[in-house]
Amino acid sequence: MNPLSRTGLPRAEVPAAFDTGAAAYDRLVGINPGYHRHLRISARRLLSPARPGPRVLDAGCGTGASTAALLAVAPGARITAIDASAGMLARARVKPWPDAVEFVHTPVERLTGVRGPFDAILAAYLVRNLADPDAVLRELHGLLRPGGRLAVHDYSVRDSRRARWVWNAVCGAIVIPAGRLATGDGTLYRHLRRSVLDFDGVGTLADRLRGAGFTDVRVGTMPGWQRGIVHTVLGTA
Repeated sequence: MNPLSRTGLPRAEVPAAFDTGAAAYDRLVGINPGYHRHLRISARRLLSPARPGPRVLDAGCGTGASTAALLAVAPGARITAIDASAGMLARARVKPWPDAVEFVHTPVERLTGVRGPFDAILAAYLVRNLADPDAVLRELHGLLRPGGRLAVHDYSVRDSRRARWVWNAVCGAIVIPAGRLATGDGTLYRHLRRSVLDFDGVGTLADRLRGAGFTDVRVGTMPGWQRGIVHTVLGTA
């Protein structure tokens, strides 16, 4: 039996899997109804209201979809965008960006070349892939100015039987076959399915933020078929 079909990728192998899948990543997420819109919803929840020209950390920026969402909401933002996958960052860097955006190749667990304080941090599809999410959330808390906010944007289906059923159905019928067709290897997309099923319920994720020192923790979900599947969890430093 292939253990990936049951347990997902080992955490240390996730950046390399994203390196392999980087070439097809934008094309695949582009066919996901609501993907970019949902990132903009989380960015709006994070940055509204916001001071002019906020300094923002985009933690786990991938190919830059979350970076673009932040700029759509706050065009004057100064953004430091980081990712552990060199392949994903290479795709991000070739896109047109304003001078106020910089990309840094570093894992969030061992930040190199990143200094706070930030007014806001967006962590999109990141926390689920971390070996020690509590330690990283504490680190992110320390990078925020007092009153700064963190938005965790991620899948969470554990608290809902319906959400788990929909997620399994969509992965089995669309996500994994499309990923295999586009890349010749479904490993990353089997990992996606498994990692979401294994991840925190949204209530537990909110408690993680509180445990890391965040206050005024709030939860919102997305419209459409991903209602109850993709969420924003907001917290204030």
